[in-house]
Amino acid sequence: MATRMKHKSGAALRALADRVGIISEYRDMTGKEVRICGDETRVALLAALGIDASTDEKAEDALAALDEEERAQLGDRARVLPRAGRLDGVDVDIRTHGDAGEVEWSAELEEEDGAIHHAEGRAAPGADGRLRMRVPFDPPLGYHTLTLAMRDRDGEAAFEQRLIVVPPSCPSPAELLNGRKVFGITANLYTVRSARNWGVGNLGDLATLLRWAGGRGAEFVGVNPLHALRNEGGDVSPYSPVSRLFRNPIYIDVEAVPGYAQSSAVREIVGTPQFREELERVRAADRVDYARVMQLERPVLRALHAAHLRGPRDRNPEWREWLAAQGEPLESFATFQALAAHLGHDGEPSGNWHDWPAEYRDPRSGAVRRFRETHAEEIDYHRWLQFVIDQQLGGAARAGREAEMSIGVYQDLAIGTSPNGSDVWANPGLFVAGASIGAPPDPYSATGQNWGLPPLDPRALKRRRYDYWIQLVRSALRHGGALRIDHVMGLFRQFWIPEGKTGKEGAYLRFPSEDLLGILALESTRAKALVVGEDLGTVPEDVPPALRRWGVLSSKVLYFERDDAKGFHPAESYAAESLATANTHDMATLAGFWSGRDIELRKQVGLLQGDDAEREARDTRAREKEQLVERLRGDALLPGSDEPRPAELRGAVHEFLCRTPAALVGLSLDDVVGEAEPVNVPGVGADKFPSWTRRLSMPLEQLPTSPDVAAALRCGRAPTREPR
Repeated sequence: MATRMKHKSGAALRALADRVGIISEYRDMTGKEVRICGDETRVALLAALGIDASTDEKAEDALAALDEEERAQLGDRARVLPRAGRLDGVDVDIRTHGDAGEVEWSAELEEEDGAIHHAEGRAAPGADGRLRMRVPFDPPLGYHTLTLAMRDRDGEAAFEQRLIVVPPSCPSPAELLNGRKVFGITANLYTVRSARNWGVGNLGDLATLLRWAGGRGAEFVGVNPLHALRNEGGDVSPYSPVSRLFRNPIYIDVEAVPGYAQSSAVREIVGTPQFREELERVRAADRVDYARVMQLERPVLRALHAAHLRGPRDRNPEWREWLAAQGEPLESFATFQALAAHLGHDGEPSGNWHDWPAEYRDPRSGAVRRFRETHAEEIDYHRWLQFVIDQQLGGAARAGREAEMSIGVYQDLAIGTSPNGSDVWANPGLFVAGASIGAPPDPYSATGQNWGLPPLDPRALKRRRYDYWIQLVRSALRHGGALRIDHVMGLFRQFWIPEGKTGKEGAYLRFPSEDLLGILALESTRAKALVVGEDLGTVPEDVPPALRRWGVLSSKVLYFERDDAKGFHPAESYAAESLATANTHDMATLAGFWSGRDIELRKQVGLLQGDDAEREARDTRAREKEQLVERLRGDALLPGSDEPRPAELRGAVHEFLCRTPAALVGLSLDDVVGEAEPVNVPGVGADKFPSWTRRLSMPLEQLPTSPDVAAALRCGRAPTREPR
């Protein structure tokens, strides 16, 4: 039953909504229509944030409570301070209580490396009661602690702030690539087929792919998010993970784990006819069966972990150092995974912590603490899995360096995490339970898109001193030379849909973009990595200049770089500070685009309703194909006037992309091989299309000798070394 709201003027409600970041209006993707946020949406989103604004009186009370909360806080718990050169002191702006005249202050700055600096002085608050002064500190880039003690005639007060000093931008291609324009291969790792893997691409395959691509002159291999997944049923999207902080053990190259070849327990497991038959089945399958793959991997990994427990772990400094660096986030994740296994049924983990007994839903409860004590070995198993993944990902990165790649592994960070996963469970109060991230209505979706991902509460994120964002970016950059940020507009604003509503009742919320981008700049500078923002779709006009200022490369996609009248844009029109690709994981492959396989699938799953819609889609595609051939032939990339051969067409597209000014060009492995089937059909569930499961038809071992691969892998960008 709908709640009746009692708002006469609505002024307090609108002021309250604006105070917490709810944006009152936005333009649709055409840029023409302005959509207004309704009061019902404001009330629902405020409720999701834990604020009751159902009447004017309650909205006024909530505003007063926010005022009181601000007065009680002397200042922000975290502050991001850009630094281009030497700092002429640190400006401090904090609240004081009352009008007590001049204030004596003493400040201490503890730098990240432990160095401590002191300063003291006197200052008088302004008429607004705020104390503004410059403290003579010059902190380097990094995470520091600023402590300020104050005394006036009314008493004493103290204030502590995390001071995050950041560079003015992320590293640029000019810095890391010496201004060279380079290309690389982008791959969905789970799709990779090889003679050695166990039915899903693994980190050993990634190392092989890096060596092969490096030998062809590529400077990077990009992969899908490797985030931890449930690996059950339809819960296999890399963009809806259990955790964005940790990775999926399905990608472990089991046969490369230390001790595999020597373990009698492992030989006993893998030597049975039943195991060999099942392994051959998953290897031969056209689609990844995540659950079956994990059923094969799990007993072997447990046997190897048991050997790890028996071994002299105190002699493995890498394990000890890595474990110490992970801290509580790893402990929480491993506990969550162990609890999910403990509370599951028939050997399968429990997929939703909301269904757990109440005493286990709170990560800080006594029951969870006791579980940690009584199930220490099980928790250690999940810690160890993450260590193995980290070691193997590091090994893949090393393969890239040995192939003399300037970038190496190029990773991907999803925009959100599953409401049922570890990140949400381990961080109560950080995620918003009563809303989901999505997209507003557009010509392709009249009611918008609901991605089912709980948003981060931007105010809680800042109150917690940006801990989660720092951990997230640091994890995503580990062992990588570049990072793609999925839906980078989410660092500026996110479209929230109240629970039980559609995108028509959603609204945008502001995020502290300058702080988030500053931290991204610091972490990418430390990692010596490029950052690419996926900025497709509805992009506010203030986003592109901000991304350029912070050194985040934009995304340019061939399919979008066209208009109906003039066709595909010329190569020289692409932005220099960008990654250029033919498509993305949400779009048709080049072979699928050319054959119309994506249109056929959209009709099958109900995204194209009726013959008229299909006819229009096919007519549009025919024009697009004509325009593409016209562009490629006009640039002398396709010979003759006959229908181009498939591999020849793909090679011409790749050569076209490599002629653009874009700093990076990504050639999809799907397009290099010639796959027509997409990996994902957006907007439909697993019951209609098994997204994220399609495997490559060509095994890794055939890439070096395939004539079609050689024809498709055309790129005029000169490598820094002789191709091998």
